[in-house]
Amino acid sequence: MIVQRVVLNSRPGKNGHPVAENFQVEEVNLPDCVNEGQVQVRTLYLCVDPYMRCRMNEDTSSDYITPWQLSQVVDGGGVGIIEESKHTNFMKGDFVTSFYWPWQTKVILDGNILEKVDPQLVNGHLSYFLGAIGMPGLTSLIGVQEKGHITAGSNQTMVVSGAAGACGSLAGQIGHLLGCSRVVGICGTPEKCLFLTSELGFDAAINYKEGNVAEQLHKLCPAGVDVYFDNVGGDISDTVISQMNQNSHIILCGQISQYNKDVPYPPPLPPAIEAIQKERNITRERFLVLNYKDKFESGILQLSQWFKEGKLKIKETMINGLENMGAAFQSMMTGGNTGKQIVCISGDTSL
Repeated sequence: MIVQRVVLNSRPGKNGHPVAENFQVEEVNLPDCVNEGQVQVRTLYLCVDPYMRCRMNEDTSSDYITPWQLSQVVDGGGVGIIEESKHTNFMKGDFVTSFYWPWQTKVILDGNILEKVDPQLVNGHLSYFLGAIGMPGLTSLIGVQEKGHITAGSNQTMVVSGAAGACGSLAGQIGHLLGCSRVVGICGTPEKCLFLTSELGFDAAINYKEGNVAEQLHKLCPAGVDVYFDNVGGDISDTVISQMNQNSHIILCGQISQYNKDVPYPPPLPPAIEAIQKERNITRERFLVLNYKDKFESGILQLSQWFKEGKLKIKETMINGLENMGAAFQSMMTGGNTGKQIVCISGDTSL
């Protein structure tokens, strides 16, 4: 059987900006036989994420993610349906997900890398397992729980950068749900600002491309900032940190503004900002959700419950076709998405 897949065609270079042409679609032959312990799956949805930018380099500068190899199939978060199984845990028709799903229309996989998912948890929206009811949701929830130190009723103000993205859009809502009295988002377009305040319940939003961010932040957070969910790093984060209170907390989720630069992770703060951080005893620890696997099951159930109760609003940017994976990646890296960037490979869930 002939199937389509996406391979890494070229690297952008450590300081380069990724483009759609770094990826290439090609046709390959899928073997006829499924061996013991394997399953054949049809890919339904794939996602693109900022951390993948590091995988485009020969060296990811990380001990937990490996680089993609040139001319080899690319992988990431995916959801699909099992068409044939020779693994004891799975049967034909099961919906499954993996963090290491090849960008391929159909694929034979080792069943051990897959996890069965229950469509009822997402009211049938299977792509949500790649976003709010998946790794970004867990990153937001566990990050806020473990590093945010939110106490309900204590009048805390939370700021979220990259607030209209996959994690940011969830983190702000979770901040409210866990007891923050004020949540302010920072994003890059007037439309995103409106989305945050009118649909997601943020108290205010700042467009960092318009006006003076420091002044707007001072006006919108008169009591200072207690919790900062940081998705971007760079100048925006320096501005937020300078307005943080004594004994406040930074949740270091991502540093997308720095991913096209050859710098360590997390990137060091400028000396003046680092001095403020130390002086005010602001925590800024690297946060890696994979270190909290014992909290995944309860976290998914909590996120699903909030979603079903209408307390957690979920937004996706969906495009169709495996051939658009490269374009989706380039768009996500430049803020083209609102919520999670998803690519629909096959909308057909029948067998």
